[in-house]
Amino acid sequence: MRVWGNWGGWRLTGVETNMAPRVLLFALASLAPFACLANDVDIPAAPQPPPPDPVEEVVVAAPEPRYVAPTLRDRIGRVWAPVYINGKGPYRLVLDTGANRTAIVPSLAKKIGVPAETNVLKVVGATGASVVPAIKVHSIEVGDLFLGDRQVAIVPDVFGGAEGVLGADGLGDKRVNIDFKNDQISILRSTGPVRANGFTRIPVKLRYGHLLMFDVTLAGVRTRAMLDTGAQSTIGNSSLRAALARRKRQGVENIIIGVTLDAQKGETLLAPAVELGDLTLRGMQVTFGDMYIFEAWKMTDTPALLIGMDIIGLLDSLIIDYKRRELHLRAPR
Repeated sequence: MRVWGNWGGWRLTGVETNMAPRVLLFALASLAPFACLANDVDIPAAPQPPPPDPVEEVVVAAPEPRYVAPTLRDRIGRVWAPVYINGKGPYRLVLDTGANRTAIVPSLAKKIGVPAETNVLKVVGATGASVVPAIKVHSIEVGDLFLGDRQVAIVPDVFGGAEGVLGADGLGDKRVNIDFKNDQISILRSTGPVRANGFTRIPVKLRYGHLLMFDVTLAGVRTRAMLDTGAQSTIGNSSLRAALARRKRQGVENIIIGVTLDAQKGETLLAPAVELGDLTLRGMQVTFGDMYIFEAWKMTDTPALLIGMDIIGLLDSLIIDYKRRELHLRAPR
């Protein structure tokens, strides 16, 4: 069985943060301090060798508030969910719409008292893949979400103070309401249409059962976009960069290091305005390159954009309705 997602965890070399050296998630935050969202609204901006048999594949692609934080000049936005594992907790796990299942750091595995097992999972990150240990947990609970017996990957502690990531498995009939302005998150069953005034509605498709996909336009280039709350920064593939090449914008070359510690080159530059429903995003920094994650998602031949928390965190509120396959976005007034 294949497991897909994107558990963030990349950084640019030479970028300083106020986090511990192993915190790789925040490095691109300083590249997008400002943005504008339509309607003239300004917003501040230890791997193990693989066993001989096939290995199940899992894509992983400063003090924080309790659950959610908007993007500020000096840090990236975060979405943390209060999660109970095996009836213990709550533990703060990053809600990752790009990952199809949950993963935890070694210290949390010890805390919940789960013995080590011989199982392994293949973790696929933004820049590469590696094989990591896995353990079995009996329950994962948050809000109306309850997951029974399942394997959970043990991954390096690169989540900026969180104890792992909460993947999208089990969210198929749920509605996730993320309120950056009031520091709140809820995960409830979707029961009827969203009644939210002042929101922009975006219909989405689910790829691999969990990946939120929709179309956007950059300078007339139709682009397949993914909304990924686990990604710290926005990245584009080389096909999108080539399509925008006629604009002759010069970017800055950077080295991106992923959660698997593989490194890839990328070019960071100011992207043209992005049309998203009736919203227009301006001043968006995008790092372009042949990132491993686009190959894993089979998105190398057509323009593709992974929208991370540097943009998502500029919103006041975000509603993800998996059952109705809709996004609802509200920009600050």
